[in-house]
Amino acid sequence: MDLSKIIDLKGKAAQYMIDEITYICNTFEKRDPGSKGEHQACEYAVEKMKELGCDRAYVEEFKENPGSFFGWIYFTITCCFLALISYFFIPALSIVFIALGLTLCFLQFGLYKKIVDKFFKEQIGHNATGFKKPSGEVKRRIIFVGHVDACWEWPFKYKFTYLGFDIHMILCFIGAFYLLAIAILSVAGVLEGSLATKFGLGTLAFAPFWFGLYFMWNKKRVVDGANDNLSGCYIGMGILKMLQEENIELKNTEIGVIFSGSEEAGLRGAKAWCEAHKDEMNDVPTFIYSYDTITQSEELMVNYRDLNGTVKVDKDVSDLFIEACEELNIPCKKGMVPPLGGATDSAAFAQAGLKATGVTALSHALPDFYHTRLDTPDALNKDCLEKCYAASVKVLEKFDDGAKQ
Repeated sequence: MDLSKIIDLKGKAAQYMIDEITYICNTFEKRDPGSKGEHQACEYAVEKMKELGCDRAYVEEFKENPGSFFGWIYFTITCCFLALISYFFIPALSIVFIALGLTLCFLQFGLYKKIVDKFFKEQIGHNATGFKKPSGEVKRRIIFVGHVDACWEWPFKYKFTYLGFDIHMILCFIGAFYLLAIAILSVAGVLEGSLATKFGLGTLAFAPFWFGLYFMWNKKRVVDGANDNLSGCYIGMGILKMLQEENIELKNTEIGVIFSGSEEAGLRGAKAWCEAHKDEMNDVPTFIYSYDTITQSEELMVNYRDLNGTVKVDKDVSDLFIEACEELNIPCKKGMVPPLGGATDSAAFAQAGLKATGVTALSHALPDFYHTRLDTPDALNKDCLEKCYAASVKVLEKFDDGAKQ
């Protein structure tokens, strides 16, 4: 079906997104993972999905321990300090503590596993889902996803920008590996006596940076999350809005929209959604597009790998977005979520065996608004929303015509 008419309405669609995002940020409570605000936003999204023609729209609950996602830092940094003390008495024990701390970091943050979750308060997270049936038989399905929750502020990032934040993190890792190295050399007998002590005292230079990580996130301040990630949520809603205004109904393609909860707590909402619904998605060809932080036009990117580069997403789904951008002359890169870059919800869908990809528009040199109080509706970029919306409508058009199924 030719959808050029609603592609041309990209300016109107983007303004609708901005107005809705502004309303959510100004009306509801803060939307940290598992919060009342997250629930309020999901309930509101369901109301809007129904207004926009969704035949099914609902909110679902899931259990989570949101404090664990950054909470691993407490365990890892404590291990570093215990390793520092142990080095001067039992270097072998120092190796054990450092190895334990780095393993927790790798599993909880590197792979998003639930290693320390049980040590943190259990809360209830929420997902909002809507589906709009076509006029005829459902022969294919496309789902647009964005996470509705917002992050706790990163104070170091706010005060020292991404460069200061990155330097801080790098120095913490260098300090951990430095201590591990000299502990191994001490156990091996390469470092002995006063020389071993001098190298050990050198580790004290990293101690202030380790200590600073105890305060890496401020649990008392939750950002608005206008860009990260209501901007991603509203790509799908903008498409539904313009289809409704132009009285366009697809013949055989079902459209889904998901506002996933608690992405900032380790993709918990998307993972819960997959556990509940992945088998239902096998009845017809289903493509899933996950959007995250659609803000910087020059950084529009399809991520072919996610979750710190460890998860490969679907190539056909990814290529279709690139092709749509090429047809509309919209610059779009091929890339990945790199190591230490975290993850987007597309990783959870890909791990569940679903055909998915992630679309971002965010520089890896993280802008000032990212995870800070500056992520307000004023920081939204209408041009970027227009381009991502237009490309997504073109994806829908090509998918509806049977491309890459």
